[in-house]
Formats: sequence, C-alpha cells, structure tokens
Amino acid sequence: MTLTIAIYVVIILLVAIIAKLAIHVINQYEMGVVLRLGRVIGVKKPGLVLIIPVVDRLTKVSMRIITLPIQSQGIITRDNVSVGISAVAYFRVVDAVKSVVAIENVYAAIDQIAQTTLRKVVGQHSLDETLAETDVINSGIREILDVTTLEWGIEVTLVELKDIQLPESMKRAMARQAEAEREKRAKIIAAQGESLAAAALGDASDTMMAHPLALQLRNLQTLVELGVDKNSTVVFPAPLMSTINELATFLARENDSALRAAATVAAIEAKQAEDEAHHLAA
Repeated sequence: MTLTIAIYVVIILLVAIIAKLAIHVINQYEMGVVLRLGRVIGVKKPGLVLIIPVVDRLTKVSMRIITLPIQSQGIITRDNVSVGISAVAYFRVVDAVKSVVAIENVYAAIDQIAQTTLRKVVGQHSLDETLAETDVINSGIREILDVTTLEWGIEVTLVELKDIQLPESMKRAMARQAEAEREKRAKIIAAQGESLAAAALGDASDTMMAHPLALQLRNLQTLVELGVDKNSTVVFPAPLMSTINELATFLARENDSALRAAATVAAIEAKQAEDEAHHLAA
C-alpha cells in the first residue's frame, strides 16, 4: 500500500514537471521563438503554447518599445570644445528570430553601439550646431543605428539628446557673448529712437514756426503740468530770440511815438511864434 502511494506521488510529480516544461503562456506583447535540438522551427504567437520538453526550448521576446538611456559621453566637438552629452534611445524588436539568433545580448549591444554612434555624430558638428541643430543630430544617430540594428531584428524608433553639459569657462564666455548681443540690440534700438524723436521734433518745430501761438500754448501747457506738483517756485525758460525781437519792436515803436510827439510840439510852437510875429507887425 505504501509503495503504491509512493508510485502515485512520483507519477504526479513527473506529470507536473512535464506539464511545467511543456505548457507555456505567451503574453500579448511577446513572441515565442522555439528551438528544437538547437534549430529554429518557428515562432509562437501570444496564447497557450505546447512544446516538447527537453527537446524544445522556448525563448520569449518582448515586442514592446524599450527605453534605453545613453549615459553621458565626454565628446570633443569639431571646434575642439569638450562637452558631456547624454541621450535616450527608443527601440523595438521587429524580427524575433533575428533578435535571438543574430546577437547574444541585444540590449547590451544597442547600448554600446548607441554610445559610439553618439560620439561619432556629435564629433562631426561644432558646439553651436550641437546646441541649435539637435534634430539633425538625432536623425543622424538614428539613421546610423538603423543600418546596423536592422540586421539584428531591431528597429530604432527615436533618439533624443537629453542633456548637454558645458565647461564653466564656456558657460561664462557664452554669457558674455549673450550680454554683448543684448547691449548691441539696446544701442541700436536707442539710436533708432533718437532718430525718430529728432524727426518728430523737426516736424514740431516746423509747425510752431508756421503757427507762433502754438509755442505759447505749449509753454502754458508745460506750466500747467508743473503746477500739478504744487511747486512754490518755477523757473521757466522763455524763448530768447522771440523775446529780444518783441523788445526791439517795442522800443522802435516807442521811439517812433516820441519822435512824432516832438515833431508835433515843434510844429505847434512854430505856429504860435508865427502868429505872434504877425500880430506885432499889425
């Protein structure tokens, strides 16, 4: 009786082990590559899969997009500037058989070739191009990777530069350059403003010359604006030339009036003297 139970237990264990080795579940995002005695006999789709234990070996391959960080690389650009650049690559398996047969460790291979390609592509560009044309560099890295990885059944879907580390001296130089550029733009804008202001003042002066009262109205407006601040004393410059002209005109007018008055008095006195002389003669 005890021997029979032991035999049953052994049989159940053997059946469980065989079932475990023969029955596999492939997830929706995976494909199964079956090797029978070391040779590929086919690819199994997601679902329940039965294989021959010991004879067959099932390798599951993930078909999802995989994110691969590319660690920071010390790179010398074309204009001899040392920079540290890190990136990130996205790839997926498009041929499960090639990813198993063509290369031993596809993830390590992608990591290494991505690092070397990053150094190669960035080294062909200057620092300004690296900072401004990241899309071109990303496309160049991806194209080079695809040429190699397609033979492994891998497709690189995207490569992006993640971080660019510059030396401190280069950061200071770029800051000085940006500051000088801003100062240049500020001076140009100020000069343009002065030119426009001078043109506007010229037009205003022409208008005031044509309409003298406009200057007086402007002076009155300025006085009103100064009076808002409640100043006790206001020093306001009067138009010098117009004041001198007005004073000269006033003096000339007064002089003419005095001459006319003197002439009138002399004529009256002469008339009186003549009348007196006629009276004495009579």
